[in-house]
Amino acid sequence: MTGFGDRILGLGLLVLAVAYGWAAQQWPEPFGGAEGGVGPETFPTILSVVLVAGSLYLMIKPDPDARWPLGKSALELLVSVLVLVVYALLLEPLGFVIATTLAVGTLSWRMGAAPKRAFLTGLGSAVVVFVLFNYGLSLSLPAGPLEVH
Repeated sequence: MTGFGDRILGLGLLVLAVAYGWAAQQWPEPFGGAEGGVGPETFPTILSVVLVAGSLYLMIKPDPDARWPLGKSALELLVSVLVLVVYALLLEPLGFVIATTLAVGTLSWRMGAAPKRAFLTGLGSAVVVFVLFNYGLSLSLPAGPLEVH
């Protein structure tokens, strides 16, 4: 039964992608209508399409000699999933910049970067993405305690 794990993962990701794409389409249209066709559902819809393609690839062409990670690798994957779950829970209360800095910094550190560099990378990437989305694409991300009134 080679590739069975990839097919199961692909199926799970396909279900997630469809649910995520459907949820993105349920968001209300912004005040004043969708200008230029870019609304709050655009980026999540693109992500769901990419995830559908990736999950279908996993199901159609699985890796024939894939092995589930054991030991330290499995622990690192578990830590990564935990960091992402905590990130999702903290995104609204802390805001995008702080939550993303913590998540990217933690994941970079777990991958071997020095702590100072890891969290500076997290801060830099969080600020760049925040500015790009808020000012370049006019898609607001949660500001949390950094919100200016």
